[in-house]
Amino acid sequence: MPIGLQVEGQIPLAPLTTFGIGGAARYFAVAETERQVAEGVAWAEERGLRLFILGGGSNLLVRDEGFDGLVLKMGVMGVEACGDGCFEVGAGEVWDVFVEMAVGQGMAGVECLAGIPGSVGGTPVQNVGAYGQEVSETIEWVRAFDRRSKDWVRLDKAECRFRYRQSVFNSDEPERYIVTRVRFRLRPGGRPNLRYADLERRLGGREELSLAAVAATVREIRREKGMLLVEGDADCRSAGSFFKNPVVGLEHLAAVAAGAGVQPEAVPSWPAGMGQIKIPAAWLLERAGFVKGFGDGPAGISTRHTLALTNRGGAMCADIERLQAQIVAGVKDRFGITLEREPVLLG
Repeated sequence: MPIGLQVEGQIPLAPLTTFGIGGAARYFAVAETERQVAEGVAWAEERGLRLFILGGGSNLLVRDEGFDGLVLKMGVMGVEACGDGCFEVGAGEVWDVFVEMAVGQGMAGVECLAGIPGSVGGTPVQNVGAYGQEVSETIEWVRAFDRRSKDWVRLDKAECRFRYRQSVFNSDEPERYIVTRVRFRLRPGGRPNLRYADLERRLGGREELSLAAVAATVREIRREKGMLLVEGDADCRSAGSFFKNPVVGLEHLAAVAAGAGVQPEAVPSWPAGMGQIKIPAAWLLERAGFVKGFGDGPAGISTRHTLALTNRGGAMCADIERLQAQIVAGVKDRFGITLEREPVLLG
């Protein structure tokens, strides 16, 4: 087992991201044990350096100048079956490999999250969700290093404060916790989740669907949208959905409808609690003129998914940011809604 943390200098970060964009890390190391995670924190603090924890690089946009600090790549591995549908999984494990294993063992709860790139440790941070499921529905607790107390903690579901694409890890106390292990409680022999309309339509309302059939269909849909990592596919050089679905007050619905030239009932939305609604960001983009394939430079909108900004080849972070600014300004001008970026910007 590795003993000490091995720190290297000037390691390119672009190859470690799905975007394929960005400069180098001033310092870089892989933490394969929890001890090395703590060592990495101490090493950076002793030198007054910023610290960034890198998972699968699937929700990340790195600035062209790189990162002037220590990038600690999460490499804590291992999957332990604990009985009664529970699994304790290292943060460095590939998420989709865990999903495939769970589905193969007849464990329901994550089948609609198939095909999502990235590592297990990143899923609670963003409360990853897709096709009617959120990872928070299956998480029992998260083990993490608390950079404030310099101690290891176990946060239960309530303490993680999960919301739509948010958690204590990325919103309430960002950079405080470093996730190293996650415990999931799945449903042995459970039925697949079919709460998402697009998925239901694709499966044709068939009864007695297997978890494997649902997971395979989700991967098929993701591939069609360019949201499944496929070697050589330019639409896959992205960070997935670049904008969050905005949550606005119900009173804003009339203005959105007017901006789109439709009746309020024609605006797709769903309740978000406390007099608020969530509107699909893709719908707003398309009606503001930002359609699939938009853009004529190295950065553009995917030809298959309106929400994915892509690196068509040779794109710089500056190219993506210019396109982002153009889209945000266009949507705000048309609907009065300011879109928020979903990927983390590092640099």
